[in-house]
Amino acid sequence: MLRSRITGTGSYVPEKVLSNSDLEKMVDTSDEWITERTGIKERRIAKNLQAASDLGIEASKRAMHSAGIKPKDIDLIIAATVTPDMPLPSTASLIQGRLGAKNAAAFDLNATCSGFLYGMAVADSFIKTKGFKKILLIGSEVLSRVTDWEDRTTCVLFGDGAGAVIIEPTGQNRGILSTHIHSDGNLWDLICLPGGGSRHPASKESLKDKLHYIKMKGNETFKVAVRTLESLVIDTLKANKIKPSQLALLIPHQANMRIIQATAKRLNLPMDKVVVNIDKYGNTSSASIPIALDEAVRTDKIRNGDYILLEAFGGGLTWASALIRW
Repeated sequence: MLRSRITGTGSYVPEKVLSNSDLEKMVDTSDEWITERTGIKERRIAKNLQAASDLGIEASKRAMHSAGIKPKDIDLIIAATVTPDMPLPSTASLIQGRLGAKNAAAFDLNATCSGFLYGMAVADSFIKTKGFKKILLIGSEVLSRVTDWEDRTTCVLFGDGAGAVIIEPTGQNRGILSTHIHSDGNLWDLICLPGGGSRHPASKESLKDKLHYIKMKGNETFKVAVRTLESLVIDTLKANKIKPSQLALLIPHQANMRIIQATAKRLNLPMDKVVVNIDKYGNTSSASIPIALDEAVRTDKIRNGDYILLEAFGGGLTWASALIRW
């Protein structure tokens, strides 16, 4: 059976660190409050001239180096992002041009925090049905540009960063075993960014009403996320006839430490089998899973033959998972 597998990983985060102590000087909050409710201690912030493509290019270069391929080898680029450089052209196209990946098609994908796993599902399908050989999948976000730094309920959550992987076909019994993607548009308003589109285009009124910033109903989102992810991870393992005890690692979307812990508890997984870096980077949306995956690879937490479960939940609402045999 033809499968697709990850052959290279890479990630990049900006140099600037914004700590909880820094936020204490900006809004009415505290390091203790943020840490207790989210698990976040600090996050990275892009420079003024850095956009999603800039971060994505750095992560992509590292992923290509890891896989031992050159830009001309890539035949498809998928960029998962909710913070593109501009509405058009796509961020993926900008990355394609600057990398010199002249043989690659390119497009963006927006499934919010689940975007990277949605992209993995697309890449997996394209390899199996369209004959693509080398796909560059990127998750890149500059969420600091759409964060209201006067809103203490949301500004403590988000950070900037990018992660990327190279996906190639394999005839071996390894790689991406299955992907699972879901959505419920009836709950769109739990996490949204109302301004900037065709419904609320940029105007004096939209700026005044701060429609160009992320809006989030935290308590409601938390409840839905915990319930949804619990069933998602169990269904993913059942679909592959894999027991939770067979998992080497769980790599969750880094949104909230309590959500991560709840999912691990449902699987009876000890936390040393869960990749956590939310304390360093906060929520980087579609970039969080590829950043965490790259860190796990580079610190030798993943070995050949390991079963790895990836899962995410985000605005849309969307949720997604992937089971990989490394």
